[in-house]
Amino acid sequence: MSETLLDESTTNSVDSQNTDNSTARPKVGFVSLGCPKNLVDSEVMMGLLDRAGAEMTSDVEAAEILVVNTCSFIDAAKQESVDTILEMAQQKTSGRARRLIVAGCLVERYRDEIRKNIPEVDAVVGTGELEQILAAAGLDAPRPVIQEPSPFTILTSTQAARPEGTLRESQGRFSRNAWDGADAHLPQYLYDHTTPRLLATKRASAYIKIAEGCDHPCSFCVIPNLRGKFRSRRFESVIAEAESLVAQGVREITLIGQDTTCYGEDLGLKDGLAQLLDRLAAIPDLKWLRFLYAYPNKITGRLLETMAKHPNICRYLDVPLQHAAGPVLKAMKRGANAEIFLKTLEKVRAAVPGIALRTSFIVGFPGETEEDFEALCDFVRAAKFDWLGVFGYSDEEGSRAFGLDEKVPARTIERRKRELMKIQQRISGKAKEAWIGHELDVLVEGESEETPLLWEGRSEFHAPEIDGKVYINDFGSFEELHVGRFYRCEITEAHDYDVVARVIAASGE
Repeated sequence: MSETLLDESTTNSVDSQNTDNSTARPKVGFVSLGCPKNLVDSEVMMGLLDRAGAEMTSDVEAAEILVVNTCSFIDAAKQESVDTILEMAQQKTSGRARRLIVAGCLVERYRDEIRKNIPEVDAVVGTGELEQILAAAGLDAPRPVIQEPSPFTILTSTQAARPEGTLRESQGRFSRNAWDGADAHLPQYLYDHTTPRLLATKRASAYIKIAEGCDHPCSFCVIPNLRGKFRSRRFESVIAEAESLVAQGVREITLIGQDTTCYGEDLGLKDGLAQLLDRLAAIPDLKWLRFLYAYPNKITGRLLETMAKHPNICRYLDVPLQHAAGPVLKAMKRGANAEIFLKTLEKVRAAVPGIALRTSFIVGFPGETEEDFEALCDFVRAAKFDWLGVFGYSDEEGSRAFGLDEKVPARTIERRKRELMKIQQRISGKAKEAWIGHELDVLVEGESEETPLLWEGRSEFHAPEIDGKVYINDFGSFEELHVGRFYRCEITEAHDYDVVARVIAASGE
């Protein structure tokens, strides 16, 4: 979960067409909550507003239009979204703000309730309505940019249909009957390479959303209801966007989607993600390429071969397993068990030596017994993940798990979270000690928030924002370091999740 008041000083345009400075540009402030997928949606909306003549600002006091792009995945995310909306609503009385727009997942779930209970909100924009941000902001849509017709158009629901999604729909997977605003259509929107974006990430790094929606039946999850059916972007459109980003100085691209390993199935591509990685890795000057959110049974031999073949594909795999006890996984509609997962991890490590593995688990799922939890703990000890996140089960109306009995008490859930993270802390601390003396390339991200005496960055084994950090306390022969550049570093100290390094040399880019 991240909250970002998007700053124009770190923002650059993928495709900004606004060149008219003859009139005052309305100032727009964006707050983006939640995951990187939400951040890309914010970047698209900012790009559309920029093209229509607006100006982004990070000064909430100066903003005339405020946009809160919300998350509602779990209770904590919903509460953060509501709190942020109310905070921004105060600016309509105490600041310059004259318009407040609420966007994102919370709109898909509580569209009418937001309008009714927060009168300061002037407009709402759902996850499938990004282009309506212009009307919501009171801006006229600009004339379309004249360009050659593109064969890589936004997919419609018909184009994006796949057998699994059709089956899930017949089983009621995408039903919104229990939700406020249930009559709203499922999102179908999917941006392409011609869509304007203003990047809010540090200039050397960018996300590319290669797919949207999800067809999986996981009983704890409401994201399919929020984001719609699974649909892939056109292969050539992703390549075009990546080439454009690299031409602007981006050196690290992270591919995202609710399940990136399903990429291309709706387009008739076999091993679509492997094909996409193979093509992207050939782009000159792309230093790091990674993807997030792999589904465990979609990790194919072809995918691992592709990762191993290209040196600029990061040795990093994020595969959310959710649990390890067979009975819990069955209730989650996930399948498999600890033994199957261990075999999968063994296959991954054999195919890509030295790979860093990240996962996430849910504790306290309805019916989870102490025996189930101990099975999960034993699995974590055996698997030895490099990075691990733990979530407490959140009872979400609209999910299949909402109607299950045997709910686990909140105090038990919190205890299990702490116990599992203590196990991982010991595993991580020992693993990080083994890094001491090793050399690796580090992408420098700037001064540490803790102290200006330290700078911080990431290696290929650290995904943006979610993993530990590499702290740099010795610049070597350099008088200063440059944000967004790569340096060869030696690890000199290790802590539970972070390491300390000294710079040896500039790394070739």
